[in-house]
Amino acid sequence: MSKLRVLVVGASIAGPTAAYWFAKAGASVTVIERFPKLRVGGQSVDIRTIGVTTMRRMTGLEAAVRAKVAPIEGISLIDTKGKPYGTIKTTGDPDQQSLVSEYEIFRGDLSKILYDMTKDDRNIQYVFNEHIAAIRRDDNSGPVTVEFANGLPVAPFDLVVACDGATSRTRALGFDCGVRDHFEPVNSWAAYFTIAQDLVNGSRIGHAYSAVGGRFIAVGGDASGGNRVVAMAIHPRPSSPNGPDDMAPFREAAAKGDDALKRFVGAHISDAGWKCKEIAEGLASADDFYATEIVQVKSPALFKGRVVLVGDAGYAPGPTGMGTSLALAGAYVLAGEVARHPGSLEEGLQAYEERMRPIADKAQRIPMGMPGVFAPYTAGGLRLRNIVFAIVCRTGLLEFLHRFGSWAFAKNDEPGGGLEEYEFLVKG
Repeated sequence: MSKLRVLVVGASIAGPTAAYWFAKAGASVTVIERFPKLRVGGQSVDIRTIGVTTMRRMTGLEAAVRAKVAPIEGISLIDTKGKPYGTIKTTGDPDQQSLVSEYEIFRGDLSKILYDMTKDDRNIQYVFNEHIAAIRRDDNSGPVTVEFANGLPVAPFDLVVACDGATSRTRALGFDCGVRDHFEPVNSWAAYFTIAQDLVNGSRIGHAYSAVGGRFIAVGGDASGGNRVVAMAIHPRPSSPNGPDDMAPFREAAAKGDDALKRFVGAHISDAGWKCKEIAEGLASADDFYATEIVQVKSPALFKGRVVLVGDAGYAPGPTGMGTSLALAGAYVLAGEVARHPGSLEEGLQAYEERMRPIADKAQRIPMGMPGVFAPYTAGGLRLRNIVFAIVCRTGLLEFLHRFGSWAFAKNDEPGGGLEEYEFLVKG
């Protein structure tokens, strides 16, 4: 494995994690990122189950994450007057997550931690402002030749690892498919941004608000003194494949650029009640705005020839809360299986597929009622949801749901969290 040349595409979470493990196995790793520098913005993500297991196997990562956890201790569900009717907090047990994770961290902070852990490794090279223009291969059994768009010399690689998200351009090039191929939409979108105004008055308890029309807004504190905001639109699932496309207006706005998309999101939430008008006004000047359609990626294969998919590029979980954990675990399993099969890269990739497929399938199981429970579409549905949430939060039902609901809330008490231990990597 010492001569294996690995190209990792994407410098956010999955990419540096893959670089970490491949370098531990002695490979030569090049990480490219299409943006000119590391992206350190973004909203909070959480690390759960198999993600916790992987984190604990990376030297120093758990301590670094704990030192940078997001400034949020819980989230209050509020009505139109801002009055809480239920509050969800962390469990206090890092192996038993609630809706609010013990390892809640801003995406940019986690990416920066992973980058800092790997940037000085002599086996790893980072190249920013670069992306793949073409992948040439004579057959599926040998190295591929990669052409780059912005000046990096043409070079051969034994393995190209796509860690560039659900709309992976690397997947499109390597699998000869479209960027949106293998998508399973969930008829929802989300927008993330920071506003200068503090609407929670410095509280470490975030506020979550729902309005008719499937509108959901969550607001939490930020070190800048302002608030980080998540705004979502959750449309009912279509009754048939030929039903109306509720996502078309979002896609049309996205195609026109960020300014048009900001106006679209602002118009969607401005009349929703509570403090949504102020949030929409703050959105106009947000410089970290990002919006995306929420989808699941269900690729029929996780590798083709020498191109392999990790994280959202191969198995984006959609609204299950397992995206970051899958990215961490997938990178670890890939490097582990490739290292375990030094005589045959194809056998290593096949073993990765066999191990990750059931894990990804489990993580992609959308619990009943999700994501619509966050923002029922009708006034009647919203009233009923609020009553149920209030009962759940004020009784012992919440702990029951944590233990027996989605895998994201499962207790991490299975040895290794159910994840293979590659001792030659962990102890190497």
